[in-house]
Amino acid sequence: MSLEESSKKSPLKAFTSFIRKEFLPILTDLRLAIILLLAIALFSIAGTVIEQGQSVAFYQENYPENPALFGFLTWKVLIILGLNNVYRTWWFLSLLILFGTSLTACTFTRQLPALKAARRWKFFDKPRRFQKLALSAEFDVEKDNFTSIKNLAEILQQRRYKVFQEDTDKLYARKGIIGKIGPIIVHIGIVVILIGSILGAMTGFMAQEMVASGDTFQVKNIIDAGPWAMSQVPKDWSVKVNRFWIDYTATGDIDQFYSDMSVLDEEGKEVDKDTIYVNHPLRHNGVTLYQTDWGIAAVKVRVNKSPIFQLPMALLDTGGKGRLWGTWIPTKPDLSEGVSLLARDLQGTVLIYDAKGKLVNTVREGMSTEVNGVTLKVLEVVGSTGLQIKADPGIPVVYAGFALLMLGVVMSYFSHSQIWVLQEESNLYVGGKTNRAQVAFEGEMVEIFEQVNSQSSEATKSLVSSV
Repeated sequence: MSLEESSKKSPLKAFTSFIRKEFLPILTDLRLAIILLLAIALFSIAGTVIEQGQSVAFYQENYPENPALFGFLTWKVLIILGLNNVYRTWWFLSLLILFGTSLTACTFTRQLPALKAARRWKFFDKPRRFQKLALSAEFDVEKDNFTSIKNLAEILQQRRYKVFQEDTDKLYARKGIIGKIGPIIVHIGIVVILIGSILGAMTGFMAQEMVASGDTFQVKNIIDAGPWAMSQVPKDWSVKVNRFWIDYTATGDIDQFYSDMSVLDEEGKEVDKDTIYVNHPLRHNGVTLYQTDWGIAAVKVRVNKSPIFQLPMALLDTGGKGRLWGTWIPTKPDLSEGVSLLARDLQGTVLIYDAKGKLVNTVREGMSTEVNGVTLKVLEVVGSTGLQIKADPGIPVVYAGFALLMLGVVMSYFSHSQIWVLQEESNLYVGGKTNRAQVAFEGEMVEIFEQVNSQSSEATKSLVSSV
C-alpha cells in the first residue's frame, strides 16, 4: 500500500476508532439509557396533562400570563417549547431516536456477545477450576457409589439439560439459554414501540365532523396531523350517516347515542356498514370513526300546505345552563312575522315562542298548532352526530412491540444454569452456577447427587445379588 493510500484511509480509521472507543461506551452506558427513559416518561406525562393540538386562543384562556401556572407556565412558554404538541416536536422525536439507538447499540455490543458466549461450551480439565464456581463438590467414585459420568449425563438430560461430553472424563451441561435471549427480545420490543410511536406521530391525523342524520361527508376538518399524514386521509371513499338516534332513560337522561353509518366508494356503492356508539367505533382502511358527541342539526316543518322546509338549528348560549338549540320560522311571506322554535334534546318536544318571547305552545313531532293565523306542523327534529376520526399507522407496530416486550420479559425469568463435571482417577468433581434462583439451583444439584447415589446403590445391590 502506498503512502498516499494510507494517508487517505487515516481519517476513516481515526473516525472508526473514535466511534468504537469514545462514542459507543457513552451510547451504551446504562445511565444514559435511564436518563433518556426518564426524560421520555416526563414529557409523555406533560403531553397527557396538557391538552394537545388546541388553538392558540384555548391556551391563552387556560394558561394566562398573569397569573402564570406554577409561576412560569404560560401559553407563550407552551407554544415556544412545543408542549401543545409534544409528540411531534423535533426534540421529543430526537429523544426517541437516541433512546432507540442506545438500545440497539447495547444489543449488538453487549447482549448478542453475551448470548454468543453462553452458547459456547468449554470443558474443565483442572480440578482447581471448580473452586471458582459458586457451587462445587468433590466425590470419591468408589466410596460415594458414583459409577461413571454416564449416569450423571442421563440424569441431566432427564432434567432438560443439554449435555456435551468429551471422552469419558469431561462433561458440560446447560439449560435456560432462553433466559439469555430474553433481554435481546426486550430491547427489540422497545425499539419496535419507539418506531411505531415515530410512525404514528409522522403519519397519523385526527379530524372532527358534526354530520346531520341522512348526510354524506368526506374527512376534511382535520385538527391535528403529522407532516406525512395527508397520504392517510381518505379520498376515495366517503361516509353516509343513515340515521342518528338517542336512547333515553326513564328519567329523561341520555342512555346512549347511536349512528348507523355506511362507507361508500367513489361510485356511491356501500362497501362497509356498522352502527357505532360510545366505545364501539367503525374501522375502515386504517381509519377509525368514534362516536363522541351529538347535536340538533335542523327541524323539518310545514306552514299551512307549503312544501316541507328543513331549517337549520343553532346552538344557543345558555350561560352554562345546559344545551339548547333554536331557529326562527317566518309565518308571513314578507318575513315580517315569525316564531322561534327551541329544542333541548331529540325526544321530539319543541317549544314555540312568539316575537315577544312568550311561550305560545309546546308540540311534539307530527303535531300541528295554530300560531299567527297559520297552521304550523313540526314533522321531525333532525339530529347530528359528532364524530372523531383518527388514523394512526403506528398502532399495529406499537402493539407488536408490546407483545415482543412481554414475551422478552417472560423469557428473561428463565435461569441460565451450567454444570461441569471432571473425573480424575477415583475423584469426581462437579460444579455449577446460575444467573438467578441460586437457592433453587442448589436444591436441584442436591437432588441430582441423591439421584445418582440412589441409582449407583441399586446397581451395586443388583450386582451383589447376581453374584
